[in-house]
Amino acid sequence: MMILSGDPPRSRALAILLIAIVAALALAPFVFPGAKAMNVATKICIFAALVASYDLLLGYTGSVSFAHTMFYGIGSYAIAIALYSLGPNWAAVATGLVIGLPLAALLALAIGLFSLRVEAIFFAMITLAVASAFLVLASQLSWLTGGEDGRSFQLPELLRPGTVIIPKDWFGLAVNGRTLTYYIIFVSCAAMILALLRVVNSPFGRVLQAVRENRFRAEALGYRTVFHLTYANCLAALVAACAGALNALWLRYAGPDTSLSFAIMLDILLMVVIGGMGTMYGAIIGATIFILAQNYLQALMSIASSAAADAGLPVLPGLLHPDRWLLWLGLLFIFSVYFFPAGIVGRLRAGSRRAT
Repeated sequence: MMILSGDPPRSRALAILLIAIVAALALAPFVFPGAKAMNVATKICIFAALVASYDLLLGYTGSVSFAHTMFYGIGSYAIAIALYSLGPNWAAVATGLVIGLPLAALLALAIGLFSLRVEAIFFAMITLAVASAFLVLASQLSWLTGGEDGRSFQLPELLRPGTVIIPKDWFGLAVNGRTLTYYIIFVSCAAMILALLRVVNSPFGRVLQAVRENRFRAEALGYRTVFHLTYANCLAALVAACAGALNALWLRYAGPDTSLSFAIMLDILLMVVIGGMGTMYGAIIGATIFILAQNYLQALMSIASSAAADAGLPVLPGLLHPDRWLLWLGLLFIFSVYFFPAGIVGRLRAGSRRAT
């Protein structure tokens, strides 16, 4: 259990579910061929790491931040601008990371030192204002960011879809640059989630939970709460920026809609609530459920609506019409919050405790 930092799932159902998700993601290029399936698997990996980093703030410190997409966008734009300006080579990738990650950490440090000394609502408002200003700035600086059109770029030759790394003749399955890019993303996101799991199970993580429960009492015990909260904010920003960089590498594009949109922030919040706040495993579960529903719920509803119409049912074809997929996605969220107030992970763990 050392790889899990001494924090196993503690529920057989949760362990089976996590193993199934990780195995499916690990074998996705071979088990689920096709561009859409690969895109969905990649998005699950990236958002699992992104949601885990946000849960470090919301679930373990109780701090509500609206600037997480800003850090995500910084990582995306840093990679995109570097590869666009310096050309498709590994030096450009390294330059983007060297510039983007410290920039995200410095902004998180400045925001934390400026606003975490006072009430939590002030921190939320400051992050919302800074994120909105950054979105406007990215849209206006067209000479640097490409404006509303964003920046498209080419990848290093090894990561291009046309680069064949292992011919199909070897195992009956070809491995190209696109597959290599996917596994770089998969391994990087897994490493970030495991690192965050180590953080929350360290003495530092216990202090964060103490601050969440009672900040005044934590200060009375001698802990520098501003330092711990700011440090957590910087760690979350670094992981978010890394996730943004990986997203840009996969899309070969960075723009306001894919990197800085407030809709991404709403998606992150929904995933945290569905999976369960205060648990890194909830990030994996929440991201998987939400993204699968977002991509396949409409198609499943189309099949169900057609089947109901063929059966002659009078109401269900209209209720299950594919155009109403957002309604059912909202109902799914309300259902999960009502029946699983602690998230799916919390529910599974609670059921395991009752069984024992």
